[in-house]
Amino acid sequence: MAIPSRIVALDGMMATVECFGEQRDVSLILLVDEVVLGDYVLVQAGRFAYQRIEAEPAQEALRAFSEIIAAS
Repeated sequence: MAIPSRIVALDGMMATVECFGEQRDVSLILLVDEVVLGDYVLVQAGRFAYQRIEAEPAQEALRAFSEIIAAS
């Protein structure tokens, strides 16, 4: 299961992404689409972003995950 992560910094084929206040560096080498700061991506194990997703569905998924975490 992948949780959407927002791009907060770009450096060539690497990006820093943020999700639930945590940041990590990921590779963009697998992406077909161009990305810019603020875009959301899905990240697989091994720290590779593999898909850019639109902001609205990403934010909906993040709200749902937040609710699940809060209920735990």
